Amino acid sequence: MTKIDDVDRRILRVLERDGRISNAELANRVGLSASACLRRVQELERSGIISGYRAVLDRAALGAGVVVFVTVGLSRHLKEDQVAFEQAMGRAEPVRECHNVSGTVEYILRIEVSDLETYKHFHTEVLGTLPQVSSITSYFVLGSPKDERA
Repeated sequence: MTKIDDVDRRILRVLERDGRISNAELANRVGLSASACLRRVQELERSGIISGYRAVLDRAALGAGVVVFVTVGLSRHLKEDQVAFEQAMGRAEPVRECHNVSGTVEYILRIEVSDLETYKHFHTEVLGTLPQVSSITSYFVLGSPKDERA
């Protein structure tokens, strides 16, 4: 594991907010020369601490303005059921995130769809047809006062 120091942490905080910042501006913000900053960023990338860069899309502008968090319980606690469920979620386009969690359910999903009818279809025709699924609870997002996902 790569050791990171306070300067690396400052670099990571800036890059989390703006992955398109120029190296010169990043260096200026964290108090390094451009060459020293570039070396640090490259090392953070090489070590896997920075695993990639991406565009943050406005899903509502793309027609996916309904966000639903869904908890899913499985019928059995067998590896084959877990694998089958995860593969099905990997193929399901509305599923933006799938998290295996501890607690009273096995999974939390973040779903993005255009409207309630589209979610109903996903709920019935995708989740409702999987033999591994024993419980489904849907939580519709009314607002997101803090969301730091990139």
